[in-house]
Amino acid sequence: MSTQQVSEQSPSGPVDDFCQTPEEDLPLVEPSARSTPVGRLDASRCSVQALLAADSPVATAPPARRWLLLEQPGPWGRDALLQSRFDPAVAPLLAARARELGLRIQMVRRPGDRLADSGRRWAVADVAASWLRWSSRETDAELLDAPLDGSVGADHDDPTYLVCTHGGHDACCAVRGRPLARALPAAGPADVWETSHLGGDRFAANVLVLPTGHVYGQVPGDGAALVQAHGRGEVVLDHLRGRAGLTPAAQAAQQHARAELGLLGVHDLPVRGVRSLQVDEAGVERWAVTLGGPDGDVLVTIDSRLSADSRLLTCAAVRPGRWRTWHPLSVAAAPR
Repeated sequence: MSTQQVSEQSPSGPVDDFCQTPEEDLPLVEPSARSTPVGRLDASRCSVQALLAADSPVATAPPARRWLLLEQPGPWGRDALLQSRFDPAVAPLLAARARELGLRIQMVRRPGDRLADSGRRWAVADVAASWLRWSSRETDAELLDAPLDGSVGADHDDPTYLVCTHGGHDACCAVRGRPLARALPAAGPADVWETSHLGGDRFAANVLVLPTGHVYGQVPGDGAALVQAHGRGEVVLDHLRGRAGLTPAAQAAQQHARAELGLLGVHDLPVRGVRSLQVDEAGVERWAVTLGGPDGDVLVTIDSRLSADSRLLTCAAVRPGRWRTWHPLSVAAAPR
């Protein structure tokens, strides 16, 4: 795959090959009242449809436990690592190494940064153990031999916010994500980065909070409530998609138990165990999830089923799809 950069003229000026749709060229329509980004999107876009349908983002956080962050300003194509200004000879080798080590790669850049401003930083995060360690590189090739297990780098304990702005993957992420990424630092002291595809495009604007791994969708306004809550060591239930590194059943159970018990601490209700109970003829799955509570373990019983309807779940989708919905049955003290 070629990573040569070519520019061509459009009515609004030069367009980099790696940018799918320039933000200023996107079609305009008023967004839903549930989210008020600076940008506007056509009513057919996936994030607008999800807002209008009031889709629940619960249990949609990525399953990855370990993450590799690569600072790379400039444009990103659909495959952000391979279609960027990252060394094209190194990129496929690093992607293979990351797969072997169970690392999910995220390209990151400062909001509004220029290429010359890059500190060539990189980091490894483990959301289960809640640590994030930053290092820097002279060349991209160094990452082929660098320890990627967290044994090097400076610890960063304060919340770090990765806002998906990956327009090369989905226009919704760019139009909703870029204004949020610019606004978050003004919402309070915050370490903010733009990042490549996080998944769940229809829930844009999407935010990953490290080192705890909490993922949010449809984040409204300037994100002030999110920054303030994590500054206190708490989650925001209204827009929480789940915690990365957990199975969907565990994410759903944890979120419903938080709402039932009023436990908002980022480390509250750790997962002790997940057990599948049954699958009936209608495709309903039932799970029993044991969580650690402040006064003993909590047992959450929860059902999951496919959505009744189907539709295009991303702006690039070529056929409609269905999704899992989650329905709590009980939250109770676990039997001893």
